[in-house]
Amino acid sequence: MNELDLLDWKRRVFALYSEVRAAEPRAGWERWQEVRGELFRHHPQSPSPGLAPLAYYKYDPALRFLAEVEPVEEIPVGIDGFAFRRFAVARFDLGALELYWLEGYGGGVFLPFADATSGTETYGSGRYLLDTVKGSDLGSEDGRLVLDFNFAYNPSCAYDDRWACPLTPPANRLPVPVRAGERLLP
Repeated sequence: MNELDLLDWKRRVFALYSEVRAAEPRAGWERWQEVRGELFRHHPQSPSPGLAPLAYYKYDPALRFLAEVEPVEEIPVGIDGFAFRRFAVARFDLGALELYWLEGYGGGVFLPFADATSGTETYGSGRYLLDTVKGSDLGSEDGRLVLDFNFAYNPSCAYDDRWACPLTPPANRLPVPVRAGERLLP
């Protein structure tokens, strides 16, 4: 059953991010790549079954940030047919990115971004850092949100048009290249 396969996928991703949060950042990143590769190759809910390998930039510890999260005026935001609410901004050395709350059942924090590599080195519509509905969450340290771009990944629609994905709104486009995380296959 597709529903139980999807439940299994989500359980595995939640478990993976729990493991990553407990690990040293680079070791967590290596484990993240390993498990993602396995899921993409073999899991029935893979956005691209059999895809091997996924492509990543080399790990760069300078692209891991602890962001100050500031509440902002909450406004509804429709992103590609999905209902979100902007509730905060995460400020860090490269700039600021808006945080969105999914308004659907159960909700969740969503943080997509695009940068100067989008469309050439990385997926053109941007990548995700946080999508807590799907389990991707690196946690907090010292009261600040962990934004580790080494864990940036493509949305499922980057692999197959049958997936509907909320893409990056204009407010979350960084003017600098972020050469970390998932990239396009060479």
